[in-house]
Amino acid sequence: MNGLKIENLYFHTIGPVSLSVAKSECVGIMGPSGAGKTLFLRAIADMDPHTGKIFLNGTESAQISGHQWRRQVGLLPAESSWWLDTVGEHFDKNINKKWLSAVGFDADVAKWEISRLSSGERQRLALLRLLANRPECLLLDEPTANLDPENITRVEKFLETYQRENKPSVIWVSHDSEQLSRISTRCFILKNKSLIINHKSQITNEHHFPDTV
Repeated sequence: MNGLKIENLYFHTIGPVSLSVAKSECVGIMGPSGAGKTLFLRAIADMDPHTGKIFLNGTESAQISGHQWRRQVGLLPAESSWWLDTVGEHFDKNINKKWLSAVGFDADVAKWEISRLSSGERQRLALLRLLANRPECLLLDEPTANLDPENITRVEKFLETYQRENKPSVIWVSHDSEQLSRISTRCFILKNKSLIINHKSQITNEHHFPDTV
């Protein structure tokens, strides 16, 4: 199968979770705080202990090193880490100017000091840093949580274009049901230690999801 396939995944006290995400597809994940949404993404990225099988385009995660897997299955955490002084030092090559413009920056941002970035600026730049690796699967943990409405629209449109051109499988975690209605083809809720499917037309409020498939 092309895309991401998860079979009987157990992580922490949650599972089994099985899910397939086709190439070019965006699947939304909702759920109450503490339900395990971030832990789910970390398990898929092979950053936390788990059992079960995870495949990307037919290759099982167990067949390659964790480092190689995480270059192909890219996780964007809710809070990004920065370890050097300036933005440009965190990119292997020059930052794509077209991408910068799409998310509201110009080329001068490479010279900016990390310490002076707002949380929203860090979030948008962390996304570009992740995409520089051209991952075949994106795991996005609240990628627009710190953004104002204008920049939320920018990021959504940018990711829509990136997805159309590069065809990654995408799992997008958000508390915003309206956002998931816009960007996802299917939506699930992580609740009571399991993943429950919900049709996009039914997404109105996190507390109104049915308890069964």
